[in-house]
Amino acid sequence: MSAFALQSICLALSLLWITTCPEARENEVLFHESATVEITAAAARDHRWTHLNPANTIRDILNHPAFVGFSRLILPWDGRSHGADMPLSRIGSLLPFHSDVAPAVVTGALNRMIDDASKGRRVFYDIHTEAQKREDPTRQNTGLFFFRGRPGAPFAIISPGGGFAYVGAVHEGFPYAAEISRQGYNAFVLRYRAGLGSRVATEDLAAAISYVFRNADALGVSIQGYSLWGSSAGARMAAAIGSHGAAAFGGADLPKPATVVMAYTAHSDVSSDEPPTFVVVGERDGVAPPSAMRRRVASLRRMGTAVEYHEFPGLGHGFGPGTGTPAEGWIIGATRFWEKSIKGRDAHGEE
Repeated sequence: MSAFALQSICLALSLLWITTCPEARENEVLFHESATVEITAAAARDHRWTHLNPANTIRDILNHPAFVGFSRLILPWDGRSHGADMPLSRIGSLLPFHSDVAPAVVTGALNRMIDDASKGRRVFYDIHTEAQKREDPTRQNTGLFFFRGRPGAPFAIISPGGGFAYVGAVHEGFPYAAEISRQGYNAFVLRYRAGLGSRVATEDLAAAISYVFRNADALGVSIQGYSLWGSSAGARMAAAIGSHGAAAFGGADLPKPATVVMAYTAHSDVSSDEPPTFVVVGERDGVAPPSAMRRRVASLRRMGTAVEYHEFPGLGHGFGPGTGTPAEGWIIGATRFWEKSIKGRDAHGEE
Protein backbone atom coordinates (compact mmCIF):
# COMPACT_ATOMS: atom_id res chain seq x y z
CA MET A 1 0.00 0.00 0.00
CA SER A 2 1.36 3.44 -0.92
CA ALA A 3 2.21 6.01 1.75
CA PHE A 4 -0.47 8.36 0.37
CA ALA A 5 -3.17 5.66 0.47
CA LEU A 6 -2.22 4.76 4.05
CA GLN A 7 -2.35 8.43 5.09
CA SER A 8 -5.76 8.85 3.46
CA ILE A 9 -7.12 5.83 5.37
CA CYS A 10 -5.70 7.19 8.64
CA LEU A 11 -7.28 10.55 7.96
CA ALA A 12 -10.68 8.95 7.30
CA LEU A 13 -10.45 6.86 10.48
CA SER A 14 -9.46 9.90 12.53
CA LEU A 15 -12.47 11.82 11.23
CA LEU A 16 -14.77 8.86 12.02
CA TRP A 17 -13.40 8.70 15.54
CA ILE A 18 -13.94 12.42 16.05
CA THR A 19 -17.56 12.27 14.89
CA THR A 20 -18.41 9.30 17.16
CA CYS A 21 -16.40 10.06 20.29
CA PRO A 22 -17.79 12.79 22.59
CA GLU A 23 -14.35 13.53 24.02
CA ALA A 24 -12.93 14.04 20.56
CA ARG A 25 -15.53 16.65 19.71
CA GLU A 26 -13.68 19.00 22.05
CA ASN A 27 -10.91 19.03 19.45
CA GLU A 28 -13.16 20.56 16.83
CA VAL A 29 -12.78 19.60 13.19
CA LEU A 30 -13.64 22.50 10.90
CA PHE A 31 -14.94 22.02 7.37
CA HIS A 32 -14.19 24.73 4.85
CA GLU A 33 -17.04 26.00 2.65
CA SER A 34 -15.57 24.06 -0.28
CA ALA A 35 -15.25 20.86 1.80
CA THR A 36 -11.63 21.54 2.73
CA VAL A 37 -10.79 19.60 5.87
CA GLU A 38 -8.84 21.52 8.47
CA ILE A 39 -7.43 19.73 11.46
CA THR A 40 -6.93 21.92 14.50
CA ALA A 41 -3.49 22.36 16.00
CA ALA A 42 -4.43 20.04 18.87
CA ALA A 43 -5.48 17.26 16.52
CA ALA A 44 -2.50 17.72 14.19
CA ARG A 45 0.20 18.02 16.84
CA ASP A 46 3.24 15.90 16.04
CA HIS A 47 1.64 14.80 12.76
CA ARG A 48 3.72 15.22 9.60
CA TRP A 49 2.49 14.41 6.13
CA THR A 50 4.80 13.15 3.41
CA HIS A 51 6.71 15.75 1.43
CA LEU A 52 6.67 15.83 -2.34
CA ASN A 53 9.72 15.70 -4.60
CA PRO A 54 10.22 15.84 -8.37
CA ALA A 55 9.83 12.04 -8.62
CA ASN A 56 6.26 12.25 -7.32
CA THR A 57 3.38 12.61 -9.78
CA ILE A 58 0.45 14.89 -10.46
CA ARG A 59 -1.72 12.21 -8.84
CA ASP A 60 0.25 12.64 -5.62
CA ILE A 61 -0.73 16.33 -5.52
CA LEU A 62 -4.37 15.55 -6.25
CA ASN A 63 -4.55 12.83 -3.58
CA HIS A 64 -2.40 14.44 -0.90
CA PRO A 65 -4.26 14.65 2.44
CA ALA A 66 -2.93 18.17 3.05
CA PHE A 67 -4.81 19.40 -0.03
CA VAL A 68 -8.20 17.77 0.48
CA GLY A 69 -10.99 19.79 -1.15
CA PHE A 70 -8.80 22.14 -3.21
CA SER A 71 -5.99 20.08 -4.72
CA ARG A 72 -7.17 20.59 -8.31
CA LEU A 73 -6.81 24.37 -7.87
CA ILE A 74 -3.09 23.95 -7.29
CA LEU A 75 -2.72 22.84 -10.91
CA PRO A 76 -2.77 25.31 -13.81
CA TRP A 77 -5.60 24.27 -16.11
CA ASP A 78 -9.36 24.27 -15.46
CA GLY A 79 -11.41 21.43 -16.95
CA ARG A 80 -8.43 19.66 -18.45
CA SER A 81 -6.63 16.46 -17.55
CA HIS A 82 -3.10 17.15 -16.38
CA GLY A 83 -1.92 13.57 -16.82
CA ALA A 84 -2.05 12.00 -13.38
CA ASP A 85 1.06 9.87 -13.96
CA MET A 86 3.21 12.81 -15.06
CA PRO A 87 6.22 13.17 -12.74
CA LEU A 88 6.62 16.59 -11.17
CA SER A 89 10.05 16.76 -12.80
CA ARG A 90 8.08 17.50 -16.00
CA ILE A 91 5.56 19.95 -14.54
CA GLY A 92 7.02 22.74 -16.67
CA SER A 93 5.42 21.10 -19.71
CA LEU A 94 2.03 22.21 -18.36
CA LEU A 95 3.14 25.85 -18.50
CA PRO A 96 3.63 26.79 -22.16
CA PHE A 97 4.11 30.52 -21.48
CA HIS A 98 6.78 29.93 -18.84
CA SER A 99 10.48 29.17 -18.72
CA ASP A 100 13.14 28.10 -16.23
CA VAL A 101 10.65 26.04 -14.22
CA ALA A 102 12.60 24.35 -11.42
CA PRO A 103 10.78 21.23 -10.14
CA ALA A 104 12.66 21.30 -6.82
CA VAL A 105 11.49 24.88 -6.25
CA VAL A 106 7.92 23.91 -7.18
CA THR A 107 7.85 21.00 -4.75
CA GLY A 108 9.62 23.01 -2.06
CA ALA A 109 6.81 25.59 -2.07
CA LEU A 110 4.17 22.84 -2.05
CA ASN A 111 5.94 21.26 0.91
CA ARG A 112 5.68 24.54 2.77
CA MET A 113 1.89 24.26 2.46
CA ILE A 114 2.03 20.62 3.52
CA ASP A 115 3.97 21.59 6.65
CA ASP A 116 1.47 24.33 7.49
CA ALA A 117 -1.48 21.97 7.02
CA SER A 118 0.19 19.33 9.17
CA LYS A 119 0.32 21.89 11.99
CA GLY A 120 -3.40 22.58 11.68
CA ARG A 121 -2.96 25.86 9.82
CA ARG A 122 -5.53 26.61 7.19
CA VAL A 123 -3.89 27.07 3.80
CA PHE A 124 -6.84 27.68 1.46
CA TYR A 125 -9.70 30.19 1.63
CA ASP A 126 -12.70 30.77 -0.60
CA ILE A 127 -13.13 34.34 -1.80
CA HIS A 128 -16.68 33.81 -3.06
CA THR A 129 -19.63 32.62 -0.99
CA GLU A 130 -21.53 29.44 -1.74
CA ALA A 131 -24.42 31.54 -3.02
CA GLN A 132 -22.09 33.41 -5.38
CA LYS A 133 -20.68 30.12 -6.66
CA ARG A 134 -24.15 28.74 -7.29
CA GLU A 135 -25.00 31.91 -9.18
CA ASP A 136 -21.85 31.56 -11.29
CA PRO A 137 -20.27 28.07 -11.13
CA THR A 138 -17.03 29.36 -12.67
CA ARG A 139 -16.32 30.94 -9.28
CA GLN A 140 -15.63 27.45 -7.99
CA ASN A 141 -12.25 27.81 -9.69
CA THR A 142 -11.11 30.58 -7.36
CA GLY A 143 -9.55 30.97 -3.93
CA LEU A 144 -6.56 32.15 -1.90
CA PHE A 145 -3.60 30.09 -0.72
CA PHE A 146 -2.15 31.56 2.47
CA PHE A 147 1.58 31.55 3.39
CA ARG A 148 1.83 33.07 6.86
CA GLY A 149 4.52 35.50 7.93
CA ARG A 150 4.66 37.43 11.20
CA PRO A 151 1.26 37.88 12.87
CA GLY A 152 0.05 41.40 12.19
CA ALA A 153 2.52 42.05 9.34
CA PRO A 154 1.32 43.53 6.03
CA PHE A 155 0.16 41.19 3.30
CA ALA A 156 0.89 40.62 -0.37
CA ILE A 157 -1.46 39.08 -2.93
CA ILE A 158 0.24 37.36 -5.85
CA SER A 159 -1.48 36.84 -9.21
CA PRO A 160 0.39 34.29 -11.35
CA GLY A 161 0.43 34.46 -15.12
CA GLY A 162 -0.68 32.10 -17.86
CA GLY A 163 -2.04 34.29 -20.64
CA PHE A 164 -5.47 34.23 -18.93
CA ALA A 165 -5.69 30.64 -20.24
CA TYR A 166 -4.27 28.95 -17.14
CA VAL A 167 -2.90 29.96 -13.72
CA GLY A 168 0.79 29.17 -13.27
CA ALA A 169 0.78 29.26 -9.47
CA VAL A 170 3.21 26.36 -9.11
CA HIS A 171 5.93 28.49 -10.75
CA GLU A 172 4.87 32.13 -10.32
CA GLY A 173 2.78 31.98 -7.17
CA PHE A 174 3.70 29.51 -4.44
CA PRO A 175 7.49 29.98 -4.73
CA TYR A 176 7.03 33.78 -4.54
CA ALA A 177 4.79 33.44 -1.49
CA ALA A 178 7.20 31.09 0.26
CA GLU A 179 10.03 33.63 -0.13
CA ILE A 180 7.90 36.63 0.90
CA SER A 181 6.78 34.67 3.96
CA ARG A 182 10.40 33.88 4.83
CA GLN A 183 10.99 37.64 4.89
CA GLY A 184 8.28 37.93 7.57
CA TYR A 185 5.37 39.17 5.48
CA ASN A 186 2.03 37.45 4.92
CA ALA A 187 1.49 36.26 1.36
CA PHE A 188 -1.57 35.04 -0.51
CA VAL A 189 -1.57 33.37 -3.93
CA LEU A 190 -4.70 34.01 -5.97
CA ARG A 191 -6.37 31.26 -7.96
CA TYR A 192 -8.53 33.23 -10.39
CA ARG A 193 -10.83 32.18 -13.21
CA ALA A 194 -8.89 31.39 -16.37
CA GLY A 195 -10.21 31.32 -19.90
CA LEU A 196 -12.64 34.20 -19.35
CA GLY A 197 -10.39 37.16 -20.08
CA SER A 198 -8.62 39.85 -18.12
CA ARG A 199 -11.71 41.61 -16.76
CA VAL A 200 -13.06 38.51 -14.98
CA ALA A 201 -9.63 37.61 -13.63
CA THR A 202 -9.14 41.15 -12.28
CA GLU A 203 -12.58 41.02 -10.68
CA ASP A 204 -11.39 37.95 -8.80
CA LEU A 205 -8.35 39.89 -7.61
CA ALA A 206 -10.60 42.72 -6.42
CA ALA A 207 -12.77 40.17 -4.59
CA ALA A 208 -9.67 38.65 -2.99
CA ILE A 209 -8.40 42.00 -1.71
CA SER A 210 -11.85 42.77 -0.33
CA TYR A 211 -11.96 39.35 1.35
CA VAL A 212 -8.63 39.90 3.10
CA PHE A 213 -9.66 43.37 4.28
CA ARG A 214 -12.95 42.02 5.68
CA ASN A 215 -11.24 39.14 7.46
CA ALA A 216 -7.92 40.74 8.41
CA ASP A 217 -8.32 40.17 12.15
CA ALA A 218 -9.15 36.48 11.75
CA LEU A 219 -6.30 36.05 9.25
CA GLY A 220 -3.85 37.90 11.51
CA VAL A 221 -2.68 40.38 8.87
CA SER A 222 -2.35 44.15 8.75
CA ILE A 223 -4.34 46.01 6.09
CA GLN A 224 -1.81 48.85 6.14
CA GLY A 225 0.71 48.95 3.32
CA TYR A 226 -0.38 45.88 1.38
CA SER A 227 1.21 45.03 -1.96
CA LEU A 228 0.07 43.40 -5.19
CA TRP A 229 2.41 41.16 -7.17
CA GLY A 230 1.85 39.75 -10.63
CA SER A 231 3.67 38.09 -13.48
CA SER A 232 2.68 38.43 -17.14
CA ALA A 233 -1.13 38.28 -17.19
CA GLY A 234 -1.11 38.51 -13.40
CA ALA A 235 0.96 41.69 -13.61
CA ARG A 236 -1.75 43.23 -15.79
CA MET A 237 -4.24 42.46 -13.04
CA ALA A 238 -2.08 43.89 -10.26
CA ALA A 239 -1.31 47.02 -12.29
CA ALA A 240 -4.99 47.57 -13.14
CA ILE A 241 -5.93 47.56 -9.45
CA GLY A 242 -2.94 49.76 -8.70
CA SER A 243 -4.13 52.26 -11.30
CA HIS A 244 -7.87 52.26 -10.69
CA GLY A 245 -8.55 50.57 -7.33
CA ALA A 246 -10.50 47.47 -6.35
CA ALA A 247 -13.89 49.22 -6.56
CA ALA A 248 -13.43 49.71 -10.32
CA PHE A 249 -13.52 45.91 -10.66
CA GLY A 250 -16.43 45.13 -8.35
CA GLY A 251 -14.51 45.10 -5.08
CA ALA A 252 -14.92 47.24 -1.99
CA ASP A 253 -13.86 50.90 -1.89
CA LEU A 254 -10.38 50.30 -0.52
CA PRO A 255 -7.01 52.07 -0.49
CA LYS A 256 -4.70 51.37 -3.38
CA PRO A 257 -1.72 49.10 -2.71
CA ALA A 258 1.44 50.57 -1.22
CA THR A 259 3.43 48.80 -3.94
CA VAL A 260 2.84 47.01 -7.23
CA VAL A 261 5.38 44.39 -8.29
CA MET A 262 5.25 43.67 -12.03
CA ALA A 263 7.11 40.89 -13.80
CA TYR A 264 7.32 40.89 -17.59
CA THR A 265 4.12 42.36 -19.00
CA ALA A 266 3.40 44.74 -21.84
CA HIS A 267 0.59 46.40 -19.87
CA SER A 268 0.68 50.12 -20.69
CA ASP A 269 -2.36 51.71 -19.01
CA VAL A 270 -1.49 54.27 -16.33
CA SER A 271 -3.50 56.61 -14.13
CA SER A 272 -2.56 59.96 -12.64
CA ASP A 273 -1.90 58.35 -9.26
CA GLU A 274 0.24 55.23 -9.47
CA PRO A 275 1.69 53.30 -6.50
CA PRO A 276 5.45 52.74 -6.22
CA THR A 277 6.28 50.04 -8.74
CA PHE A 278 8.97 47.36 -8.94
CA VAL A 279 9.58 45.93 -12.42
CA VAL A 280 11.51 42.91 -13.73
CA VAL A 281 11.84 41.59 -17.28
CA GLY A 282 14.15 39.34 -19.30
CA GLU A 283 16.41 40.86 -21.93
CA ARG A 284 15.18 38.35 -24.53
CA ASP A 285 11.47 38.44 -23.69
CA GLY A 286 9.56 38.25 -26.97
CA VAL A 287 6.13 38.27 -25.32
CA ALA A 288 6.58 41.36 -23.13
CA PRO A 289 9.59 43.06 -24.72
CA PRO A 290 11.81 45.14 -22.43
CA SER A 291 11.10 48.14 -24.65
CA ALA A 292 7.41 48.00 -23.63
CA MET A 293 8.29 47.82 -19.96
CA ARG A 294 10.78 50.67 -20.29
CA ARG A 295 8.04 52.87 -21.78
CA ARG A 296 5.80 52.17 -18.81
CA VAL A 297 8.63 52.86 -16.37
CA ALA A 298 9.36 56.16 -18.13
CA SER A 299 5.70 57.17 -17.89
CA LEU A 300 5.61 56.41 -14.19
CA ARG A 301 8.80 58.32 -13.50
CA ARG A 302 7.56 61.36 -15.40
CA MET A 303 4.62 61.58 -12.98
CA GLY A 304 6.94 61.22 -9.99
CA THR A 305 6.17 57.58 -9.13
CA ALA A 306 8.94 55.69 -7.37
CA VAL A 307 10.12 52.89 -9.66
CA GLU A 308 12.84 50.26 -9.55
CA TYR A 309 13.56 48.52 -12.86
CA HIS A 310 15.60 45.38 -13.53
CA GLU A 311 16.33 43.84 -16.92
CA PHE A 312 18.07 40.48 -16.69
CA PRO A 313 20.49 39.33 -19.41
CA GLY A 314 19.78 36.24 -21.44
CA LEU A 315 16.30 35.56 -20.04
CA GLY A 316 13.04 35.17 -21.93
CA HIS A 317 9.44 35.29 -20.78
CA GLY A 318 8.07 33.62 -17.67
CA PHE A 319 11.23 32.99 -15.65
CA GLY A 320 9.32 33.11 -12.37
CA PRO A 321 11.57 33.18 -9.29
CA GLY A 322 14.57 32.92 -11.59
CA THR A 323 16.29 30.16 -9.63
CA GLY A 324 19.69 29.42 -11.14
CA THR A 325 19.47 32.39 -13.55
CA PRO A 326 20.66 36.01 -13.47
CA ALA A 327 17.26 36.90 -11.97
CA GLU A 328 17.74 34.80 -8.85
CA GLY A 329 17.05 36.86 -5.73
CA TRP A 330 14.76 39.41 -7.36
CA ILE A 331 11.89 38.53 -5.00
CA ILE A 332 13.99 39.58 -2.01
CA GLY A 333 14.83 42.83 -3.82
CA ALA A 334 11.16 43.46 -4.52
CA THR A 335 10.31 42.83 -0.87
CA ARG A 336 12.93 45.38 0.20
CA PHE A 337 11.44 47.91 -2.23
CA TRP A 338 8.00 47.25 -0.73
CA GLU A 339 9.43 47.82 2.76
CA LYS A 340 10.86 51.17 1.69
CA SER A 341 7.55 52.13 0.12
CA ILE A 342 5.75 51.33 3.37
CA LYS A 343 8.21 53.46 5.30
CA GLY A 344 7.95 56.32 2.81
CA ARG A 345 11.61 56.25 1.86
CA ASP A 346 13.01 57.15 -1.53
CA ALA A 347 12.69 53.95 -3.57
CA HIS A 348 13.83 55.15 -7.00
CA GLY A 349 15.90 52.63 -8.90
CA GLU A 350 18.11 52.85 -11.95
CA GLU A 351 17.50 51.37 -15.36
